[in-house]
Amino acid sequence: MGIVIRQSLKGTFVNYVGVVLGALIQFVLVAAWVDRATIGLTKVIYEAAALFAALALMGSGSTGMRFFPVFKDKASGNHGFFYYYLLYPLIGIPVLSLIYISLQEPITAFFGDKSAQFVDYFYYVLPMMAVLAFWTWWEGLANIHMRIAVPKAIREIGMRLLMIGIYYSYFRGWIDVTGLIVAFIACYGAVMMATGIYTSRIACTSLKHDWSFVTSDLRSSVFRYSGFLTFATISGNIMSQLDLWMLAGVKGLVSTGIYTIAVYMAEVVNMPARNITPISNPLAAEAMKNNDIPRARELYQQVSVHQMLASTLLLLLIWVNIDNIFAIMPNGENFVEGKWAVLFLGFAKVIYSTLNFGNTLISFSRYYYWTLVVTVVLTALTIGTNLMFIAGCHCNLYLVEFDIPALGLTGAALATLLTSVLSYSYQQYLVQAKIHANPFTSAHLRIVLLIIVLYAFNWLIPSMRDISPWLDCIVRSAVFVVAGVSMLYYLHISPQIDSYIRQYLLRK
Repeated sequence: MGIVIRQSLKGTFVNYVGVVLGALIQFVLVAAWVDRATIGLTKVIYEAAALFAALALMGSGSTGMRFFPVFKDKASGNHGFFYYYLLYPLIGIPVLSLIYISLQEPITAFFGDKSAQFVDYFYYVLPMMAVLAFWTWWEGLANIHMRIAVPKAIREIGMRLLMIGIYYSYFRGWIDVTGLIVAFIACYGAVMMATGIYTSRIACTSLKHDWSFVTSDLRSSVFRYSGFLTFATISGNIMSQLDLWMLAGVKGLVSTGIYTIAVYMAEVVNMPARNITPISNPLAAEAMKNNDIPRARELYQQVSVHQMLASTLLLLLIWVNIDNIFAIMPNGENFVEGKWAVLFLGFAKVIYSTLNFGNTLISFSRYYYWTLVVTVVLTALTIGTNLMFIAGCHCNLYLVEFDIPALGLTGAALATLLTSVLSYSYQQYLVQAKIHANPFTSAHLRIVLLIIVLYAFNWLIPSMRDISPWLDCIVRSAVFVVAGVSMLYYLHISPQIDSYIRQYLLRK
């Protein structure tokens, strides 16, 4: 775990800087400068492009991670790995562009009533999709070589600095909504190129290849795996993005704009997973390739403990300050409707952080195809729960009739949480049954105890919100951090964290 810790710490530092910039942008600049409908419009365009970009890559990131150990050979230029890896976006982007265009009629019919503005920008999704696909592809190549810090700096810091300029130009009236979207596409293109330049320096990018190395068995294995991941991506991305699309189609872009802010707060909870998981994936791929189940189990437990610890602490820190956050935000009263959505989405991210590495192990094992059936079923469940909770419905269950009220964006978050509970419960059953890997240890129980004590301790801090929400937020957060670090050390949840506390805090 040494390189995992080093790279994840670098990535975490970058993410913290990115979070500060992101908070400045989302909670200050965007809230003050951009109306909620425009926030919703840009989010829907981005998510639509991200979905088709993921499909265009046909699972290239995970496929490359799984099969790179087979190709790896410095003397031969990795047997042409880069050439074969490049075929994914070169084939996928044109194909998915044609599919997107062919779906224009049903897409415009769904969004035309409540989110008609998106229909006007239908074709802007195509260049955004191409840029996002290549950006993700370059980042995937960097992850394969276990280098995540610089790509994350480009994503978390570089892109957000550019976004400040974009939003300021929009606020000053130098660009309109169309100019805002075009500027987004151009900036994503710039950071994609920057990531490509860096990755080409650390990875072999020779187009030389040897067809004889790719045997029929290897080619068949790659095609089967990529095909599975493509279908899994369809269902997985629909599940992760359906809440936002349903809101846009049923409630409109204003609700989508509010929900976007809630999603960003919840994404902060997911920040540790975005550091640890990518750098751990190559280790998981190597362990599963060698059928080293004890090593895979050890990785699962270490990743799960660290990600659960970090994500729960971040969620608790956000939640104890949630009213302060909305009070501090410019026009915060326009976004306070998303308060409970933050909590439900945050819980969903905690579940993801704790158990998602199990999906990594399954995807790198010979049992990867088992997840497809449940993914399809859960997609249907996601559609159903979002329809019920967002718009409300009348239900008749075993002769018992009841009404589910229209919960709007809170319902969308609740549907996401319910789907996460069911999907990751099944996934863990699958991991346990097939590769006998269980992430849970006594450290998980100590994390639960830590969170309960900290939340109870929060109630002992007198509220200073009437004096100043800034003062209340600073005092509450400072006490939370000091108490949390102290309890973390004395509960001995993680030997690695204990070591860093002794080295960098207690020594000083």
